[in-house]
Amino acid sequence: MTSDAPDCPECRQPMESGGLVLSGREDDNRRACRALWRCPERHIWWNWADRPDEPLDACPVPELFR
Repeated sequence: MTSDAPDCPECRQPMESGGLVLSGREDDNRRACRALWRCPERHIWWNWADRPDEPLDACPVPELFR
C-alpha cells in the first residue's frame, strides 16, 4: 500500500493529515480549502487542496493547529 502523504520539507519525516482549513485565496479571490499536514517533529505545513501538485507552504499560524 502506498501513501499519498508528503514528507516534511524541513525534517524529511512522513507527515500525516491534519484536516482541511477553509481560507481565502488571493490569486483568484475565491474561498478554498487548504490541506493541513504535520510531522512527528511538530512542523506544520499546508497546501491548496485543489492544487495538490503545488509545493507545501509553512503554515503562518501553527499555534492554532497543535
